[in-house]
Amino acid sequence: MIREAGLRATPARISVLQLVQGATSPLTHADLVEQLTSNGSDASTIFRALNDMTDAALFRRLDLGDHVWRYEMAMEQNAGTSPHPHFLCLDCGVITCLEPVDIRPLTKENRELRKVGKVTEVLLKGSCSSCQEE
Repeated sequence: MIREAGLRATPARISVLQLVQGATSPLTHADLVEQLTSNGSDASTIFRALNDMTDAALFRRLDLGDHVWRYEMAMEQNAGTSPHPHFLCLDCGVITCLEPVDIRPLTKENRELRKVGKVTEVLLKGSCSSCQEE
């Protein structure tokens, strides 16, 4: 996948790709540093790998409103991953990927989606079920 995207398949890029590909929710740079520094990768190398693979359209970079970039596989590179909404728990910070939804304008004057434009990201915020129980 890395070579197909026009990049060199370095050990750091391969490790970053494997972690992001296997993740169940978007990962931050800090998440990756925590998991990869034990095998010799440093924070700046991981940061460059994330940027390179985002620029090459392997990853999608998300800002979920807390000023922390998160990364997930891009739709084109992972058949099971298409653009989808995310839920951010405001209490514990856990991010959950949600099923893709079809967004349609509610107002009469905006019935046609072309009047709204292209929706590229949907983010829901609230309290997760675990935090609500506490």
